Amino acid sequence: MESGRLETFSDGVFAVAITLLALELAVPHPGRQSLTHQLSEHWPSFAAYLVSFLTIGIIWVNHHTLFNNVAHVDRPLLFINLLLLFFVVSIPFVTTMLADYLREPTNDASVAAAIYEGVFAAMGLSFGFLFWWVIRHEHLKAALPPGAILAAVVRFGIGNIAYLAAVGIAFVSPSAALLISGLVAVYYVFEQTPGRKGGQGPRAGNGGDQSPRFGAGRDTGAAGDTGADQDF
Repeated sequence: MESGRLETFSDGVFAVAITLLALELAVPHPGRQSLTHQLSEHWPSFAAYLVSFLTIGIIWVNHHTLFNNVAHVDRPLLFINLLLLFFVVSIPFVTTMLADYLREPTNDASVAAAIYEGVFAAMGLSFGFLFWWVIRHEHLKAALPPGAILAAVVRFGIGNIAYLAAVGIAFVSPSAALLISGLVAVYYVFEQTPGRKGGQGPRAGNGGDQSPRFGAGRDTGAAGDTGADQDF
Protein backbone atom coordinates (compact mmCIF):
# COMPACT_ATOMS: atom_id res chain seq x y z
CA MET A 1 0.00 0.00 0.00
CA GLU A 2 1.33 3.43 -0.91
CA SER A 3 1.52 6.16 1.72
CA GLY A 4 -0.46 8.83 -0.15
CA ARG A 5 -3.80 8.31 1.58
CA LEU A 6 -2.15 8.08 4.99
CA GLU A 7 -0.32 11.37 4.40
CA THR A 8 -3.45 13.15 3.13
CA PHE A 9 -5.52 12.06 6.11
CA SER A 10 -2.72 12.98 8.53
CA ASP A 11 -2.26 16.42 6.97
CA GLY A 12 -5.95 17.10 7.50
CA VAL A 13 -5.72 16.13 11.17
CA PHE A 14 -2.65 18.29 11.70
CA ALA A 15 -4.42 21.24 10.04
CA VAL A 16 -7.50 20.89 12.23
CA ALA A 17 -5.46 20.52 15.42
CA ILE A 18 -3.33 23.57 14.74
CA THR A 19 -6.41 25.64 13.82
CA LEU A 20 -8.23 24.68 17.01
CA LEU A 21 -5.38 26.21 19.01
CA ALA A 22 -6.14 29.69 17.66
CA LEU A 23 -9.87 29.42 18.31
CA GLU A 24 -9.24 29.55 22.05
CA LEU A 25 -7.37 32.86 21.89
CA ALA A 26 -9.58 35.74 22.99
CA VAL A 27 -9.64 38.91 25.10
CA PRO A 28 -12.64 40.65 26.68
CA HIS A 29 -14.50 43.29 24.70
CA PRO A 30 -13.47 46.99 24.95
CA GLY A 31 -14.74 49.12 27.81
CA ARG A 32 -13.32 47.31 30.80
CA GLN A 33 -9.55 47.70 31.16
CA SER A 34 -6.87 48.78 28.74
CA LEU A 35 -6.01 46.40 25.94
CA THR A 36 -2.41 46.21 27.13
CA HIS A 37 -3.55 45.14 30.59
CA GLN A 38 -5.94 42.56 29.19
CA LEU A 39 -3.26 41.09 26.94
CA SER A 40 -0.81 40.85 29.82
CA GLU A 41 -3.47 39.12 31.92
CA HIS A 42 -3.84 36.48 29.22
CA TRP A 43 -0.14 35.63 28.90
CA PRO A 44 -0.72 31.95 29.85
CA SER A 45 -2.97 31.53 26.82
CA PHE A 46 -0.41 33.05 24.47
CA ALA A 47 2.51 31.13 25.98
CA ALA A 48 0.71 27.78 25.82
CA TYR A 49 -0.47 28.56 22.27
CA LEU A 50 3.06 29.32 21.11
CA VAL A 51 4.54 26.13 22.53
CA SER A 52 1.72 23.95 21.22
CA PHE A 53 1.76 25.56 17.77
CA LEU A 54 5.51 24.99 17.45
CA THR A 55 5.15 21.41 18.61
CA ILE A 56 2.36 20.47 16.21
CA GLY A 57 4.16 22.25 13.38
CA ILE A 58 7.35 20.35 14.10
CA ILE A 59 5.50 17.03 14.23
CA TRP A 60 3.96 17.79 10.84
CA VAL A 61 7.34 18.67 9.29
CA ASN A 62 8.92 15.47 10.58
CA HIS A 63 5.93 13.35 9.61
CA HIS A 64 6.12 14.76 6.09
CA THR A 65 9.87 14.16 5.89
CA LEU A 66 9.56 10.61 7.19
CA PHE A 67 6.86 9.54 4.74
CA ASN A 68 8.71 11.09 1.82
CA ASN A 69 11.19 8.28 2.47
CA VAL A 70 8.63 5.50 2.96
CA ALA A 71 8.16 3.17 0.01
CA HIS A 72 5.00 1.46 1.28
CA VAL A 73 2.87 1.10 4.39
CA ASP A 74 1.27 -1.92 6.03
CA ARG A 75 -1.87 -2.25 8.16
CA PRO A 76 -0.10 -2.02 11.55
CA LEU A 77 1.61 1.17 10.44
CA LEU A 78 -1.80 2.72 9.73
CA PHE A 79 -2.89 2.04 13.31
CA ILE A 80 0.38 3.32 14.76
CA ASN A 81 -0.14 6.51 12.79
CA LEU A 82 -3.65 6.78 14.21
CA LEU A 83 -2.17 6.49 17.69
CA LEU A 84 0.11 9.42 16.96
CA LEU A 85 -2.81 11.46 15.61
CA PHE A 86 -4.86 10.62 18.72
CA PHE A 87 -2.37 12.52 20.86
CA VAL A 88 -1.93 15.30 18.29
CA VAL A 89 -5.64 16.14 18.37
CA SER A 90 -5.51 16.08 22.19
CA ILE A 91 -3.04 18.98 22.24
CA PRO A 92 -5.64 21.77 21.73
CA PHE A 93 -7.65 20.45 24.69
CA VAL A 94 -4.72 20.26 27.10
CA THR A 95 -3.44 23.63 25.85
CA THR A 96 -6.70 25.33 26.80
CA MET A 97 -6.77 23.55 30.14
CA LEU A 98 -3.22 24.60 30.97
CA ALA A 99 -3.87 28.21 29.96
CA ASP A 100 -6.95 28.34 32.20
CA TYR A 101 -5.24 26.88 35.28
CA LEU A 102 -1.61 27.96 34.93
CA ARG A 103 -1.89 30.88 37.37
CA GLU A 104 -4.18 29.17 39.86
CA PRO A 105 -2.63 29.10 43.36
CA THR A 106 -4.01 25.63 43.99
CA ASN A 107 -2.69 22.21 42.98
CA ASP A 108 -4.89 22.40 39.89
CA ALA A 109 -2.16 24.28 38.02
CA SER A 110 0.29 21.44 38.62
CA VAL A 111 -2.22 18.80 37.59
CA ALA A 112 -3.04 20.69 34.38
CA ALA A 113 0.66 21.08 33.54
CA ALA A 114 1.36 17.42 34.28
CA ILE A 115 -1.47 16.31 31.97
CA TYR A 116 -0.20 18.69 29.28
CA GLU A 117 3.32 17.28 29.50
CA GLY A 118 1.96 13.75 29.66
CA VAL A 119 0.18 14.21 26.33
CA PHE A 120 3.39 15.57 24.82
CA ALA A 121 5.35 12.59 26.15
CA ALA A 122 2.78 10.12 24.80
CA MET A 123 2.86 11.88 21.44
CA GLY A 124 6.65 11.65 21.38
CA LEU A 125 6.65 7.96 22.29
CA SER A 126 4.06 7.14 19.63
CA PHE A 127 6.11 9.01 17.03
CA GLY A 128 9.17 7.05 18.11
CA PHE A 129 7.21 3.81 17.78
CA LEU A 130 6.12 4.87 14.28
CA PHE A 131 9.69 5.60 13.31
CA TRP A 132 10.94 2.31 14.77
CA TRP A 133 8.28 0.34 12.90
CA VAL A 134 9.25 1.94 9.58
CA ILE A 135 12.89 0.98 10.10
CA ARG A 136 12.31 -2.44 11.65
CA HIS A 137 9.96 -3.58 8.87
CA GLU A 138 12.04 -2.10 6.06
CA HIS A 139 9.55 0.41 4.70
CA LEU A 140 12.21 2.95 3.75
CA LYS A 141 13.15 3.71 0.16
CA ALA A 142 16.82 3.96 1.19
CA ALA A 143 18.19 1.91 4.05
CA LEU A 144 19.65 3.66 7.07
CA PRO A 145 23.24 2.80 8.01
CA PRO A 146 23.46 1.21 11.50
CA GLY A 147 25.25 4.25 12.90
CA ALA A 148 22.52 6.57 11.68
CA ILE A 149 19.85 4.38 13.27
CA LEU A 150 21.57 4.53 16.65
CA ALA A 151 21.97 8.31 16.39
CA ALA A 152 18.29 8.70 15.51
CA VAL A 153 17.16 6.60 18.48
CA VAL A 154 19.29 8.67 20.85
CA ARG A 155 17.88 11.91 19.51
CA PHE A 156 14.33 10.60 19.74
CA GLY A 157 15.02 9.72 23.36
CA ILE A 158 16.26 13.15 24.33
CA GLY A 159 12.89 14.74 23.66
CA ASN A 160 10.93 12.06 25.47
CA ILE A 161 13.20 12.19 28.50
CA ALA A 162 12.64 15.94 28.71
CA TYR A 163 8.86 15.57 28.46
CA LEU A 164 8.78 12.87 31.13
CA ALA A 165 10.95 15.02 33.39
CA ALA A 166 8.57 17.94 32.81
CA VAL A 167 5.68 15.83 34.13
CA GLY A 168 7.43 15.69 37.51
CA ILE A 169 8.60 19.30 37.35
CA ALA A 170 4.99 20.37 36.79
CA PHE A 171 4.28 19.63 40.47
CA VAL A 172 7.06 21.99 41.48
CA SER A 173 6.59 24.75 38.89
CA PRO A 174 3.93 24.52 36.14
CA SER A 175 5.48 27.46 34.30
CA ALA A 176 8.88 25.74 34.27
CA ALA A 177 7.29 22.61 32.81
CA LEU A 178 5.80 24.67 29.99
CA LEU A 179 9.18 26.29 29.41
CA ILE A 180 10.79 22.86 29.06
CA SER A 181 8.32 21.95 26.31
CA GLY A 182 9.19 25.17 24.53
CA LEU A 183 12.92 24.45 24.78
CA VAL A 184 12.41 20.93 23.45
CA ALA A 185 10.57 22.37 20.45
CA VAL A 186 13.39 24.83 19.79
CA TYR A 187 15.96 22.04 20.10
CA TYR A 188 14.23 19.97 17.46
CA VAL A 189 13.80 22.94 15.13
CA PHE A 190 17.58 23.23 14.84
CA GLU A 191 18.38 19.53 14.97
CA GLN A 192 19.52 18.07 11.63
CA THR A 193 18.94 14.67 10.13
CA PRO A 194 21.75 12.11 9.93
CA GLY A 195 21.77 12.51 6.15
CA ARG A 196 22.95 16.08 6.50
CA LYS A 197 25.83 15.20 8.76
CA GLY A 198 27.63 12.96 6.36
CA GLY A 199 27.70 12.43 2.69
CA GLN A 200 26.41 9.26 1.20
CA GLY A 201 26.71 5.83 2.63
CA PRO A 202 26.49 2.36 1.14
CA ARG A 203 23.10 0.74 1.09
CA ALA A 204 23.06 -2.28 3.34
CA GLY A 205 23.57 -5.48 1.41
CA ASN A 206 24.54 -3.78 -1.84
CA GLY A 207 28.25 -4.04 -1.64
CA GLY A 208 29.62 -0.65 -2.50
CA ASP A 209 26.57 0.81 -4.19
CA GLN A 210 25.85 4.29 -3.02
CA SER A 211 22.42 5.49 -1.97
CA PRO A 212 21.38 8.71 -0.30
CA ARG A 213 21.29 8.52 3.45
CA PHE A 214 17.90 8.93 5.01
CA GLY A 215 16.86 12.55 5.12
CA ALA A 216 19.49 13.81 2.70
CA GLY A 217 18.10 16.44 0.45
CA ARG A 218 14.85 16.58 2.41
CA ASP A 219 13.27 19.38 4.34
CA THR A 220 15.00 20.20 7.58
CA GLY A 221 12.66 20.57 10.36
CA ALA A 222 12.04 19.90 13.83
CA ALA A 223 11.26 17.70 16.56
CA GLY A 224 13.33 15.13 15.23
CA ASP A 225 13.62 16.37 11.72
CA THR A 226 12.69 12.91 11.15
CA GLY A 227 14.42 12.26 8.07
CA ALA A 228 15.66 9.83 10.56
CA ASP A 229 15.79 11.99 13.36
CA GLN A 230 13.96 12.17 16.47
CA ASP A 231 10.80 12.10 18.16
CA PHE A 232 9.02 14.32 20.11
